[in-house]
Amino acid sequence: ALAARCREGEKRIAAALRELEAHGYLQRIRHRLTDKKVITRTIFCNQPTALPHPHHPAAQPHPRTAAPAHAAVRGPAPVAVATPVRVDVPVAVPAPVPVSASVPAAAPPAQEATPAPPAPGTTTAPPVPGTSPTPPASPPPPPPLFVPRVPPPTAPKPPRRPLPRPGELTPELDRAATAFLSDLHRHAPQFTLSEDDVRRLVPGVAAWLERAARPDGMRRALTDDPPHPLKHPAKLLTYRLTELLPPPPPGADDLAALARPRVTVTPFQTCDDCDRAFRSPAPGHCRECRETRAAHAQAAA
Repeated sequence: ALAARCREGEKRIAAALRELEAHGYLQRIRHRLTDKKVITRTIFCNQPTALPHPHHPAAQPHPRTAAPAHAAVRGPAPVAVATPVRVDVPVAVPAPVPVSASVPAAAPPAQEATPAPPAPGTTTAPPVPGTSPTPPASPPPPPPLFVPRVPPPTAPKPPRRPLPRPGELTPELDRAATAFLSDLHRHAPQFTLSEDDVRRLVPGVAAWLERAARPDGMRRALTDDPPHPLKHPAKLLTYRLTELLPPPPPGADDLAALARPRVTVTPFQTCDDCDRAFRSPAPGHCRECRETRAAHAQAAA
């Protein structure tokens, strides 16, 4: 039905539903009706913690006749609570043996009746002679149905970064930042600021100007592609002044390191006569071949 109404295919829609179910925004519960039919109920929720725990009708206890004490006992049904629940498991009780008044209350082990063998799947333990049966340990709490990966809306949020400030707010920087913010609505009408907003944003603009930012580049970085409709221009400017702060300009030492001459490496050349490798800025002959050629020229002269 969703594939008929949406442009996506069935596989992509099914993958998206599975992802929503894994994050806790969607829950699918199966219910068994009285006519032996099974239906699936889908629950959507914006807050994953508000989804109810799954309830399976098949796990509900049905009213039945009381079973004998030695009947097989199944494990406890899953409980959707966080606190541990104590479950008393019935233990096979030996048949009573008639004793006289002179015999002590605890009969010897040879006179005790043999208990019925436990059925498979039971958790009963053989009773120890002379002691009362110890109740089984409480089962551990059930694991959580899902672990929300998205924090709830009430989760504490990290503190926001403060508005950048210049090293020293000089009168020149204050006047330039005030003029920039006051003239911003002429280039971007959505960014009409009040006097209080201008005074609050002046240190952030002064920090940009101190880092050699040009007004045109600042205006493009702060006002391009705003959300529609723009309800709080001062908040958007505060965020962009903080997150898009340019790095400080390089100092004289950094520029001197860039202007430092590099070491020139002389390349290898191949001699035209002996094919030896030698370093030279231009191709030609190696030292030995040049000396040999000079000796031959002197002998010929």
